[in-house]
Amino acid sequence: MTYHPKSDFMNVMITRGFLADCTDYQGLDEAFSRGVVPAYIGFDATAKSLHVGSLIQIMMLRWLQKTGHKPITLMGGGTTKVGDPSFRSDERPLLGSDQIAANIAGIKQVFAAYLDYSDAPTGALMLDNAEWLDDLKYLDFLRDIGRHFSINRMLSFESVKSRLDREQSLSFLEFNYMILQAYDFLELNRRYGCLLQMGGSDQWGNIVNGIDLTRRVLDHEIYGLTSPLLTTSDGKKMGKSQTGAVWLNADMLSPYEFWQFWRNTTDADTGRFLKLYTELPVEECDRLGALAGSDINAAKIILANEVTTLLHGAEAAKTAEATAREVFEKGGVGDDLPTLTLHADEVGAGISIVQLIVRAGLAGSGKEAKRLIMENGARMNDTALTDAGLMLDAAALSTPIKLSAGKKRHALVQLG
Repeated sequence: MTYHPKSDFMNVMITRGFLADCTDYQGLDEAFSRGVVPAYIGFDATAKSLHVGSLIQIMMLRWLQKTGHKPITLMGGGTTKVGDPSFRSDERPLLGSDQIAANIAGIKQVFAAYLDYSDAPTGALMLDNAEWLDDLKYLDFLRDIGRHFSINRMLSFESVKSRLDREQSLSFLEFNYMILQAYDFLELNRRYGCLLQMGGSDQWGNIVNGIDLTRRVLDHEIYGLTSPLLTTSDGKKMGKSQTGAVWLNADMLSPYEFWQFWRNTTDADTGRFLKLYTELPVEECDRLGALAGSDINAAKIILANEVTTLLHGAEAAKTAEATAREVFEKGGVGDDLPTLTLHADEVGAGISIVQLIVRAGLAGSGKEAKRLIMENGARMNDTALTDAGLMLDAAALSTPIKLSAGKKRHALVQLG
C-alpha cells in the first residue's frame, strides 16, 4: 500500500490491516476529508446470531463512527429470501419470513454493543432491505434495473465463475442476488446519501455492480472497500473453533467460551488480531504481538479481555479471566485437576478426542468415550462435544484444554 491517506478512517483501515481493496483510494479519502460519509455493510439473516467471522466488518463500522462518519447496518430481510451464492458450492436453504424475522431480532442485539444508534449526525442507522425489495414489481424492475446488467460481465465475476467452472448448479434465483444487492446500494444512496459499501473481499463483484448501477441510474459517484477474508495462521477459517461456530450472541455462546476462543489464539495471530479486534494503539499491538515464549500468553489474555469487553462488557471479561485462572491455574474449585501431559511426538498430525478422554481417565474405553459424546455427557472447555471423530493437533493443545465427563469429573490435557 503506497497511498498515504489524509482521512482518519482510511488511515485506520490501512495501518490496522482492514483494507484488502478499494475502488478509488484517493476519491474515497477525499470524500472522508470533506465531511460525514454514510457507509453500509449488509448482513443476511441466515442464523439467529452472527459469528466471529463477521466481527471484522462490525469493527470497520465502529471505526467509521469513531472517526466521525455514519454507519448503516443493513439487515437482509429481503436478500436472505434469495441467498448469496458468492464462493459457495451449493444453494443456501431457503428460509421463511418468520424465521428470517426471528434471525434479524437475534442479530440486532450485537450491534448496540459496538455502535451508537442516536439522532446525532454520525448516529448509526439500522435498516432492512425488505423495505424496498419486498414490494418490487417484477416487470418494472426488469425494465428499469435489469437492463443495466450485462450477463457476460456477471458471468466473469470470480464468485460466479468458480461455481460454473466446477460444473456446480447456479440457480436463476441465486443469480439474481447480485442484482438485488446492487439495487440496495442504489436505494441507500438515493434515500440516505450513502457513499460507501464495505464488505469482505468475496463481495467485490457485488459491490462493483452496485457502484456501476448507481452511476448509470443516478449519475452519482460512490465507492467500495473490502476487507481481507481472514484465516488463522494455520489456515483455518475465522469464526470456527474446535467445537463449532463462535457465535456473538451470549445465549448461543457464553462470554466465558467467547473469551476462551481469543485466549487460545495462536502466537502468530496475536499481534494481527489485536490490531483488528481491539482499539489498543497499533504500536502496543505490535509490541504485544512480538512477545516470545510464555510472555505471549499475557498478550493473549489482553486480547481476550479487550474483545470480550467490547461485546459483553468489562464485568463479563473480568469474570471469564477469573474463571479461566481458577480452572487452568488453580486446577478447579479447591482441588487439583488430574492432568494428562503429552509430548508433541505423541500428538503428531493429530490425536482423537476419544483417545484423549480415555487417556485422561474419564472413560474406560474408546467405546465408552464415544457413547459419552453421543449422549452429550462430554465437554471440552465447558462446551459440549458433538463430534466423536474430532482430531486435535499440537496448535489446539498449545494452551491446556479442560475435558469433562458429566458435571463432576474433569481433567486437563496439555503439551509437555
